[in-house]
Amino acid sequence: MAMESSLWSTCDYSHNVTFFYNLVGKKISVEWAPRDVFVIGLGLTVCLIVVLANLMVMAAISMNHRFHFPIYYLLGNMAAADLFAGIAYANLMLHTGPWTSTLTKEQWYIRGALIDISLTASVANLLAVAVERHQTIITMQLHSKMTKRRVVLLIVCIWAVSIIMGLVPSLFWNCECDLEDCSTVAPLYSRRFLIFWAALNLLTFFIMVAMYTRIFFYVRYQISHMSQHSSEIRHRQTVFNLMKTISIVLGAFVICWMPGLVTLLLDGLLGKASHANAYEKFCLVIAECNSLVNPIIYSLRDEEMRRTFKWILCCLCGRGGDKQMELSPVEIYPPLPEEALGCVQKSEDPAVCPETNNKESSWTTPGV
Repeated sequence: MAMESSLWSTCDYSHNVTFFYNLVGKKISVEWAPRDVFVIGLGLTVCLIVVLANLMVMAAISMNHRFHFPIYYLLGNMAAADLFAGIAYANLMLHTGPWTSTLTKEQWYIRGALIDISLTASVANLLAVAVERHQTIITMQLHSKMTKRRVVLLIVCIWAVSIIMGLVPSLFWNCECDLEDCSTVAPLYSRRFLIFWAALNLLTFFIMVAMYTRIFFYVRYQISHMSQHSSEIRHRQTVFNLMKTISIVLGAFVICWMPGLVTLLLDGLLGKASHANAYEKFCLVIAECNSLVNPIIYSLRDEEMRRTFKWILCCLCGRGGDKQMELSPVEIYPPLPEEALGCVQKSEDPAVCPETNNKESSWTTPGV
C-alpha cells in the first residue's frame, strides 16, 4: 500500500501548461518575435490553400456523377482528412506564441489531438489508396472488386484509428505522472509516445515504398512480355506515367514528413539534447504541406477532375459552366496500367478497351 501511495503521489495534476514548458526548457514568448510572425504567417497561408484545394476536390467528387464510385469516395475522404488538417493547423497557429500560456491543459490537449487526428487520417488515407492500387494492378483486374460497404467500413476504420491516436496522449500516454519523460517538442506528451508515433508513420512509409516498388517492377515485367501485342508508344507512356506518379508520391512523402518524423524520434530518444525546439515549427509547416500536395497528386493528374475543376470555377465566375460540363466527352480517363495490360491480355482488338471505360457501372482508379 505504501508503494502504491508513493506512485500515485507523483501524479500532480495541478500543474499548468506553463509549468511543463519551463520544465523542459521550452520558452513561451512574452511578445511576438519576427520569427514567430513569419512562421505563423506562412502556416496560415498554407492552411488557407490546403482548405481551398481540398474543398475543390470534395466539390468535384460531389457534383460530378462520374465520380460517384467507392474508389472516388476514398479519394474524397482523403481530401476531407487534409481539409481537417488545414483547419487543425490553423487552430494551432492561432493558439501558439504568447497565447500558449493562457491555455488550460484541456485546451492544450485538444489542440494537439486535432493535429494528431488530422495527420494520422491523412497518412492512413494515403496508405489505403496505395493498397487499393496495388491490389487492382497486381491482380490484373480492369475494375476494383471493392464494394461500397467495404469502402464505408474502411473510411470508418481510418477515422476511428485517427481519433484513438489523437486521444491516447490526453487519456493516459502523457508525462504528468513521469516528469522525466516529458517531450521538449510537446511538453505534456510522453517521449515514448512520440517514438511510437514516429515509428508507426515510418513503417507506413516503408509499406508504401514496398507496394509502389512492386507495382513498378510488375508492370515493367508485364510490358516487356507483351510488347509484341501493343504499340511501343503506349508502353512508354504507361511506364512514364507510373514512374512519374511513384516519384511524386514517394518524393512528396519523404520531403514533407521525414524532417518531422526525424525530429520526433530525436526528441523522444535524446530529449533536451536533441535541440528539437529550434526547428520543430518549420518541420510542422513542411508536414502540413503534404495535405496540399495530396490533391495535386491524386486529383489534378485525373483529366476528368481537371475538367470538373474548370466547370466549377466557370460556374463561380458566371461564365457558362453548365454548357462546358455538357460538352465534356465521355472518354476522358487516362490510360491506366491495369487497363492497358488487361485489354492486351484479353484481346488484341483495340475496340474492346473503350467499352470498359464507358460503362456506367464500372469502377475506375484515379489516373496513374
